[in-house]
Parts: sequence; C-alpha cells; structure tokens
Amino acid sequence: MNENELRGEARYLGGKIQKAAGDAVDSTDWQVDGVVKQVSGAAEHAYGRARAVAEDVLEGAPALADEARERLHDVAGQAEDAVRRGSATLTDSVRSDPAIWAVAAGVIGLAVGWLIRGNRV
Repeated sequence: MNENELRGEARYLGGKIQKAAGDAVDSTDWQVDGVVKQVSGAAEHAYGRARAVAEDVLEGAPALADEARERLHDVAGQAEDAVRRGSATLTDSVRSDPAIWAVAAGVIGLAVGWLIRGNRV
C-alpha cells in the first residue's frame, strides 16, 4: 500500500465519520463536507491503487518481454519446421501424382486471367 492509498483510506474514513456526526446532529454542512471527503478519499485511493499497479507492471515488463520474445522464437522455429515438412510432403505428392500439377496450373491460369481481365462492371 503506497502513500496515496493510505491517505485516501484515511480521508474516506474521516469523511464517513464526519457524515455520521452530521446525521446525528442534523448538520447539513457536516454531512456535505463528510461526503466530499469520502469522494476525494476514494479518488485518492483509486489513484494510489492505479499507481501501484502501474509500478508493478513496469517492474515486470522486462521479464514479460523476454518471455514473449522466447515464445515467439520457439513458435517461429516450429512454424519453420512445419513449412519444411509440408513443402517436402507437397513436393513428394506432386512428383507422385501429375494430376496435382494440372490442378495447380489451372488455378494459376485462372488467377492470372482474373488479374489481367480486372474488374469490368
């Protein structure tokens, strides 16, 4: 708990007591002052809490960045291995089945024709 959280809690508690005293003696001024202190105390506590969370994030950021970098490197390596395995499998499939060449040529021909023709509306 940092200083802002502590002061905010104290101010909120003081405002709660002041409002209760204002209720007891039927003083509108004390009631209003108590509510104002409660609101300002809650706001200061929220600021202190946000500051504490931000400090925790900044302290942990280098470790998180290193872990993310390592994971990305691992995933990239796995993807590279999968592509190598997949391309070898594709090459073997194409060599063993000439129909795949025919289908690939047809798809490429359609794509080139579509690009050349363009969008004629």
